[in-house]
Amino acid sequence: MSNAKVLPLIEPADGEGVVPCCPPLTERPMTAEEAQAAARMFKALGDPVRLRLFSAVASHEGGEACVCDISDVGVSQPTVSHHLKKLKEAGLLTSERRGTWVYYRVEPSVLAGMGRLLTRPAAA
Repeated sequence: MSNAKVLPLIEPADGEGVVPCCPPLTERPMTAEEAQAAARMFKALGDPVRLRLFSAVASHEGGEACVCDISDVGVSQPTVSHHLKKLKEAGLLTSERRGTWVYYRVEPSVLAGMGRLLTRPAAA
C-alpha cells in the first residue's frame, strides 16, 4: 500500500499557468528583487553536480525522482544532499518524504518561468 498523495498544482488567477520570477529579459529592465531571484536560480544551476541533479529530476519518469535514483553523480551521499538542499533553497525543487526516502520534483511552473525569462517574444 502506498502512502503517496497527489498534490494539486497551484494555478495563477490569470490562468496562464506560469508564475515566473521575473519578466523576460527583453521586456524591461529587472528590479533589484527580480534580479536577486533570477541570480539565485542561475547560481544554483552554475554548479555541474547541481545541474546534473536538476536534470535527473526534471527528466525522470513521472516528473519526480527518489534520491536513491539520482544520487550517482560522482560525489558522496552527503554532498548530494547538500546540492539538493541548495536547489530547494533556490526554489528549483520541491521535496516530499515518503517513509525513509525523499522524492524531488521540479514544478512545471519553474521550468516554464525559466524558459519565459530567456525567451524572446514572437514578432507581432
